Amino acid sequence: MIEIIEKNIFFILIIFFLLFLIWNILIETRLKKERERTTNFFKGKKAENLEEVIAEIFKKQKNTEEKVHKALNRIKQLDKAALHSIQKVGVVRFNPFSDIGSNQSFAIALLDQKDDGVVISSLHAKDGTRIYLKPIKHGESKYPLSKEEEEAIRKAVSEQS
Repeated sequence: MIEIIEKNIFFILIIFFLLFLIWNILIETRLKKERERTTNFFKGKKAENLEEVIAEIFKKQKNTEEKVHKALNRIKQLDKAALHSIQKVGVVRFNPFSDIGSNQSFAIALLDQKDDGVVISSLHAKDGTRIYLKPIKHGESKYPLSKEEEEAIRKAVSEQS
């Protein structure tokens, strides 16, 4: 009976040994994969440990945040400047004198986003050319406008920007 128990104990120990061997092989395989991942993570970095790598990442992130902040401020400045730049243009060519010439006269409206700007008119006649400039505020002028100037302003205001 003792012999049977000894054989069973020996068999059980062999099974435990094989299980521990398999378990050890699995752990070694996982450990090797983790070493490779860690090596790849640190490859090309000047850091000696994970703490230095993380500090380097935070430094780069802070630098990136500063650049983004500067870019956003610049965009805000450009947006303000764009409000006052010419964004809408309306042009009308016409002949002020039906008996002579052709459509060599024109009215051009140059407006910003708020429909502020100027309308420039050029009247071409046989004896010379006259140019007129009238300020525009919110799509209207305090000076009398010709129908061609009004049309140029209307074209500019209706232009999608």
